[in-house]
Amino acid sequence: MNVIFDFGGVVFRWRPAVLLAQCLPAHTATPEALARLVDGFFQNYGGDWGEFDRGTIEAPALAQRIAHRLKLQVHEVAAVIDAIPAELQAIETSVELMRRVKAAGHRLFYLSNMPVPYAAHLETHHAFFEWFDGGVFSSRVQLIKPDPAIFHHALRVFGSTPDEAVFLDDHRVNVETARGLGIRTVHFADAAQAQGELEALGVL
Repeated sequence: MNVIFDFGGVVFRWRPAVLLAQCLPAHTATPEALARLVDGFFQNYGGDWGEFDRGTIEAPALAQRIAHRLKLQVHEVAAVIDAIPAELQAIETSVELMRRVKAAGHRLFYLSNMPVPYAAHLETHHAFFEWFDGGVFSSRVQLIKPDPAIFHHALRVFGSTPDEAVFLDDHRVNVETARGLGIRTVHFADAAQAQGELEALGVL
């Protein structure tokens, strides 16, 4: 099988509320203020942040846009953008799950919405990239999940048909898109749950 992992929230830690609370404490004094800031900053990974994921704007332009829209200082927004590589720590249980998938004889791939600078950071800081037979970062192909086009592109790059693939992602909309294309899916909550579902699919 061709087993395709999402990255943020699956292989790498992603805690947007924690990140914003740490970087912008003056703007996150209450749970309500924090929730509003998370929504406004990342826009459910559409809007300005979606363009950053797509690779159609760079970090300085993103900072300007978010600052203007949310009435923040540009340096405040830039501090959040710059802090994200440190937030993207590998989740050890997920790394172990990938190792098991690879050891079981399957081909391992990734399909991740990831801006250019973060993609480059991850590639240079994690030896397990050697385990992958290939991967697609959204910013390098200017397509993003859940657009079906990025799934079609990834399958072509991976040399896989939908029925040969299993896709793991923590966002339901991405899972639903993949399932609609005939790809078997795991809606990721944690590595133990994902392993159980992979066992049920006969992958492990």
